[in-house]
Amino acid sequence: MRKSDLEELTQGSVTSRDGTRIGYLKTGRGPAAVVLHGSMESARSHTLLAQALADDFTVYLPDRRGRGMSGPHRPDHSARTEVEDLEAVLAEAGGDLAFGVSASGAIVLEAARTLPAVRKVAVYEPALVADAAPHTAWLARFDQEIAQGNVAAAMITSMYGLELAPPIFKVMPRRLLASITDKMMKKEDRQAGPDDITLRKLAPTVHYEGALIVELAGRFDEFREVAADVLVLGGSKGLPFLKPARDALVEVLPRGRRIEFDGLDHGSSSDPSPINSTGSPEAVARIAAEVRSFLLR
Repeated sequence: MRKSDLEELTQGSVTSRDGTRIGYLKTGRGPAAVVLHGSMESARSHTLLAQALADDFTVYLPDRRGRGMSGPHRPDHSARTEVEDLEAVLAEAGGDLAFGVSASGAIVLEAARTLPAVRKVAVYEPALVADAAPHTAWLARFDQEIAQGNVAAAMITSMYGLELAPPIFKVMPRRLLASITDKMMKKEDRQAGPDDITLRKLAPTVHYEGALIVELAGRFDEFREVAADVLVLGGSKGLPFLKPARDALVEVLPRGRRIEFDGLDHGSSSDPSPINSTGSPEAVARIAAEVRSFLLR
């Protein structure tokens, strides 16, 4: 990101219902739209998308709990907590529009279901599944490895559990993958500034993403209650286990519309980064164009 881009983002914060601080970045002009980042990301992960929308919207980029500008998760954290955090930002912004990707796509949909003030939402590959069991299994192993201080092994477990691992990982021993991941994280730690959000800092937040998937699993019919307009987005190279959710959502959403982008993957709405090596400004621009058109309609 260029220094000039950083200067276009201003910081602010709100207090969620349970007293937790939720920090955000803001850019642009016009009606407010909140952009929620996904797993292993932070507020800055959607800077390109925010800039693409900034001529038409005042874009708010919150750090979800456990990241950067925001406070920690609490023991009773749930999907409702995430919705309350989003609600606090929407109230501060005076807005009724939101975008979410992956886990935050599920949050945005739950907000559209439970918050009457939400008018339009766009979601990219929302992390909704029919069966919680596979995610319960990897989450238990992940939690054990984190508790043992084996962060690299936990990250490999989550990559397999969320089907994020590239094909070459399937033929490499897990111990080797964990060793490579550990070296990568140590290098990042050495190069990071005190306020940088590193992979090691983000790792514990994956527990809450997995728990969210488990909590909302098999609840597609509840989205029949959504009164808001919903744009459901996905990519032809996205995560296969999330595609059935998009199929199900368009069947139950009263005001749902769907777009599938040929050639885009699960990280295509996010800025390119070391953990999103296939990301590109061109992919973000394609998604932003559809989101802008939908929100302005």
